[in-house]
Amino acid sequence: MRKPRDFDSELKALADKAKQMKERRVRDLGALVTATGADALDADVLAGALLEAVDNNDKAISEGWRKRGAAFFQGKQRNTASGPRQQPEGTLPLDGGAASA
Repeated sequence: MRKPRDFDSELKALADKAKQMKERRVRDLGALVTATGADALDADVLAGALLEAVDNNDKAISEGWRKRGAAFFQGKQRNTASGPRQQPEGTLPLDGGAASA
């Protein structure tokens, strides 16, 4: 005769695995913020920039961000925390293009 399955322990194991995956995602996102130099920004500024990215409907801007992100992960633009930043082709500056003083 077959041994009955212990559904409670299987559900607990799945819940534990889901918790571990969520914790890993949070750590990975934190590492990404640090690696990009965004940890130097105020939390309000970072949250605003992320919300702007989420609300963005312009495909050209999204494609520019995608290309810039891909270049970052390929190691072509690792020095984001220092030096002048160039705007990728097809994107708009976050300050709306206003000249800085």
